[in-house]
Order: sequence, then structure tokens, then C-alpha cells
Amino acid sequence: MIDVRVYRSGSPHDGPVGLARAKELLAQEDIFVWLDAADPSDEDLTAIGETFGLHPLTFEDARHRKQRPKVEVFEGYAFVALRPLSLADGAELRDQEVHAFVGRRFLGTLRYGSTPFPIEEARRRWERQADLLANEGGGFAAYALIDEVVDGYLTMVEELEDRTDVLEDDVFGDPPADGGQDLQERIFRLKRAVVHLRRMVAPLRQGLDFFQEEPQLAGDALQPYFRDLTEHVIRVAELSDNIRDLLTSLLEVRVSQVANHLNEIMKKLSAWAGIILVPTLIAGIYGMNFEHMPELGQRFGYPGALLLMALASGTLFTVFKRRDWL
Repeated sequence: MIDVRVYRSGSPHDGPVGLARAKELLAQEDIFVWLDAADPSDEDLTAIGETFGLHPLTFEDARHRKQRPKVEVFEGYAFVALRPLSLADGAELRDQEVHAFVGRRFLGTLRYGSTPFPIEEARRRWERQADLLANEGGGFAAYALIDEVVDGYLTMVEELEDRTDVLEDDVFGDPPADGGQDLQERIFRLKRAVVHLRRMVAPLRQGLDFFQEEPQLAGDALQPYFRDLTEHVIRVAELSDNIRDLLTSLLEVRVSQVANHLNEIMKKLSAWAGIILVPTLIAGIYGMNFEHMPELGQRFGYPGALLLMALASGTLFTVFKRRDWL
């Protein structure tokens, strides 16, 4: 479904209009047109391209899903690919996708996914700042849209930090009952989410630079807004790196804990094996079937051998206990 809205001098004008009517209105200087389509078909894309005069490469980009965020500048407009993210339970990512084509007096948004990215808040921001929309048009509308996506990244970073704090407490807390397998999986899942977020944020910085270099898309009045947005993107990237480094350290600590625990087990097994070895050695010597062996004819040879075994084992047990091997 294609929804087309018209703004005159920054304020909403009438209700939804058709594509043909939108094409006529674009010829007027004080008009801004916003088009929104959820999961558009190839026929929808063709009709949209004819209305706004889009380059054939834009169609190719719009049909290609799962793209990295990017900004491509064409004559008279720019194509923007965005990947909004949110964090579900279990560190699972909800990955959405938004494509936009931005001109001086129009903005088209193509939203994909079973639950398309909500654009209502960006729209409310356009209407609250009607002067900027009237003067800057698509540049301001695109800024509001990208800023909503980046704000979602910041919210996600805060959630990731909270979950990392919980993991840190678990790693340095009491040993888990399951041996730590679930804890390690939680660290891996969270680290994977952080890496995915970093991969989505990194290309945005270069894309915002493209915007700021195009006067027709970002005039002087919008430069402070885009600089502020760039700072937010840098902040998300830096915080993501910090979280990733902390999770890497937690994983290394967890591996060290497992190795130390295994060493403790092996140390105790070795100590018990040493204790058992001495009586086994004595019993093995006196169990040999040689006719001429000393002590075999002794009256107290049997209890003496048992006493020797007990004394040797007790001595070893005491030594190992003092050295904290048992």
C-alpha cells in the first residue's frame, strides 16, 4: 500500500493523494511530498520511480534486501538505506530495513519486514518544526528519520550495557550449577548482537558526510543538526566497541575460570592417586610369588604391612591437605 501526504509551507495539506496528483504538486515551489510504502511490490516501485524521476540504479538498490546502511547521491536526490535494530529477550535482534529517496521537496520511505519500522514519531517531528520542513524540505525530513534510527541504536546500547553488567556479576559471582555452559552462551549471544550493531552503525558516518557535502540536501540551517547526528553515531560506535571489549574480557575470564576449575580437579585426582599408589606398591611387592622373600615368615609381617600402608597414606594425606591439594 502506498500512502502519499502533501505539506504546504511545512504544514499538512488536505489528506492522502494519489501518485499522479503528487507529481503535479511537485511542480509547485512551496510543496513537500512524503510517500510511504510498506513492503512495496515491483509494480509499486516502478510507479514511484516514474513519479519522482528516480535513476534505474535506485530501483536495483530498492529491490535488494539486507543491505548495509549507506547513502548514494544521484542527480537531484539521494538514496538512503537504513537498518533499525532492537533487542529482544535472550539477546536476539529484531532487524528491520528502511529505504528512502530524498530530494529537495520530497521524501519517499520504503519499509520492509513483518513489523515495519514505525515512522510516526519522525512525522510528528516534521510537523512540530514546520519552518525547517518548509525551508529545508527533504533534508530535514531525512535528518528526522535517521535520527529516530540512531536514537534506537542508543537505546539498544543502554540495554546492552545493562545486560553486560548482569553478565559481569554472574561471571564473578557464585559458580553456576550447570558448570557455566549457559553463561558462556549468553556472553556469545550478547557479543554477536554488539558486533551486528557495530556493523550497522559504522557506514552511517560516511553517509552523513555525503549529506553534509550536498547543499541541496543539507543547507546551512541543517549543518548543526547533521553534526549533532554524526556525534551520536560516533558515540554509538565507541560505546559498542567498549561493550565488545568488555564482553571479550569476560569471555577470557570465564575460560580461565573453567581452566582453573579443571586444574583443581586434576590436582585433587593426582593427590588421591598418589595416596592410593603407596599401599598398592607395598601390596604388589609382598604379593609376588617368590619362595625366598624376606619378611614372609615373620609372625607380624601382615599387620606390619597394613600398618606401613596406613602410615604412608596418612602421611601423604596430611602433606597434601596442608598444601591445599585436597
